[in-house]
Amino acid sequence: MAKKVKFQAPTGMRDILPKDQIYFQKIYNTAKEVASFYGFQKIDTPILEQAEIFERGTGEFTDIVEKEMYTLRTKGGDFLAMRPEGTPGIVRAYLQNGLFTLPSPIKLWYFGSYFRHERPQAGRLREFHHVGLEAFKEQSPVLDAQIIQIFYTILKELKFKNLVIELNSIGDKQCRPYYKKLLVRYLKSRESLLCSNCKKRIRKNPLRVLDCKQEKCQQAISRAPQMIDHLCEECHAHFREVLEFLDELGLPYTLNPYLVRGLDYYTKTVFEITSKDFTDINQQLNQSNNAEELIVSGKRGKSQNNSIKNVINSSIQDNLKSKSLTLVGGGRYDSLVKLLGGKDTPACGAALGVERVINLMKKNADTKDIKSDSPRIFLAQLGKPAKRQCLKIFEDFRKAKIPMAELFSRDSLTAQMKTANRMGVDYTLILGQKEMLDKVIIVRAMKTGEQKIVKIEKIVDEMKKRLKK
Repeated sequence: MAKKVKFQAPTGMRDILPKDQIYFQKIYNTAKEVASFYGFQKIDTPILEQAEIFERGTGEFTDIVEKEMYTLRTKGGDFLAMRPEGTPGIVRAYLQNGLFTLPSPIKLWYFGSYFRHERPQAGRLREFHHVGLEAFKEQSPVLDAQIIQIFYTILKELKFKNLVIELNSIGDKQCRPYYKKLLVRYLKSRESLLCSNCKKRIRKNPLRVLDCKQEKCQQAISRAPQMIDHLCEECHAHFREVLEFLDELGLPYTLNPYLVRGLDYYTKTVFEITSKDFTDINQQLNQSNNAEELIVSGKRGKSQNNSIKNVINSSIQDNLKSKSLTLVGGGRYDSLVKLLGGKDTPACGAALGVERVINLMKKNADTKDIKSDSPRIFLAQLGKPAKRQCLKIFEDFRKAKIPMAELFSRDSLTAQMKTANRMGVDYTLILGQKEMLDKVIIVRAMKTGEQKIVKIEKIVDEMKKRLKK
């Protein structure tokens, strides 16, 4: 006799059950409301894209491309990948559909599934969901600040309290090559202290060493050259203005000179929003809100520069010791559109990890008991004629857009009332044989037990009034 097969979801992928759907819906609705207010329009792209989009866009030597992409070869010979992240696919859609002909800026937002073949862990599955924002044809630093503000607002709307925005500037093609040379020289002098992955990264992608989370690598890079010291004039001015906008918005931020993000396409501003208790660097710098003082500038004396760098380094070491969870990550990517076949186009974007946010929402006293829009009315019936009449009543409430629950498959009034109690509805409407003859229905207030008889033809209006109260 053949052994019965017990099927399960693939490792790292899971079913989203009704009890979790309410969290997904809450995040979706919040993101839609905030993004729409700021002029972002919804876009959906295919789950499958040409693998080359991610190899060229995300970076050939990134972990995503080297280790984590799900790829396949079709019968027609196409080499495809299940999208590991959103931005390259959005850029492809922007170019293919001629969105660049629209008035600038072009603002897009999305919500969808993404796939990476990595070790599953809490908040990081092989199939996961992102809410993302992407904006094109706008080089002003105000766009960087606005995207940060939108994600910060979404998290605040979801009742998050202990949030910190970490920022850095990683320059552009003008100033980054020189910095890379300095960084490689430094890393080679400490190569023996690095993990095996970072030893490879020195040759392939040295900036990724700064992103390594292993403690020994963090110690080795603690005195590495900082990109912020080597920005060209344009990148320096851009970053200064971003910080000034954040100051004006009153958003709490800290500088992290070793924040680079894990993708090759970023230029200038990069940022993350994490959940943790934090100390605002602005307060450490004598309560100064002047963004210019947070950037190591060539105009400063050597002692002043060292003082600011010491404060920043101290903050970073504290961050490394504390537990934090990145909820949002992103930045500017001014070269990606051209890299994927378009013209030079300034752009900026970011994405929020939905599963990570949900995990924290479930632990948050303000959101762990989030309720769905469950019906407040239950319709109970007794006898076949009443059941037929209730089908018509139920449809009348649907047309009036008033949610209602029922248990038409049960004849027992006791069983129906137990279900109404378990659901916690405010009112139960009861229709029996006598009520059918009199063309009335009983309205029972579940908390008080008070009952009122209402004509069937007026029941929808009656319940509208009660629900408003």
